[in-house]
Amino acid sequence: MRATVFSTPIITPLLRGISIALLGITGWKTRGEELQHQRFVLIGAPHTSNWDFPLMLLVVLKLRLRVYWMGKHTLFPFPFSGLMKWLGGIPIDRSASHNVVNESVRQYKEHDELVILIPPEGTRKKVEKWKSGFYHIANLADVPILLGYVDAAKKEAGFADFFNPTGDAEKDMQEIRAFYATKKGLRAENA
Repeated sequence: MRATVFSTPIITPLLRGISIALLGITGWKTRGEELQHQRFVLIGAPHTSNWDFPLMLLVVLKLRLRVYWMGKHTLFPFPFSGLMKWLGGIPIDRSASHNVVNESVRQYKEHDELVILIPPEGTRKKVEKWKSGFYHIANLADVPILLGYVDAAKKEAGFADFFNPTGDAEKDMQEIRAFYATKKGLRAENA
């Protein structure tokens, strides 16, 4: 996999220090421990604001995760596409089916370590139902789902625990959603 902001020698440790300082100055607490083996799907919710992205960068740098994240292709315009990819971005064109689930599963099979961050809402706007691609990727790749979150009410962000898909998508999605029921996004009206 390509080098990103999370894996660039010299720059990553410098940015990690800046991230720790900025989180401290702004009063945000992080939850989670550094993980030695990084092979899982990371979901981040609630995703309600453009500010989720810089907050995610700070938290992920502090917690030493090496992630790639999926975002709509319009976030990758020229001349910024190189920067967005260095920030870990994977452009997804949602206007047509591109076999994202199968391609992601293939990537997991080819790499001993891989973390893909996916916001299950698929957008910052209010949605009635989460997209299930993250679940199918984890289930088919036989990797756990790490429950990442933002809770603006507590000024806390990070990750809680791993969830292992059972193959019963409906039941598993209910359990995952239950964890997020008490979490408040930066723009609570969009949750």
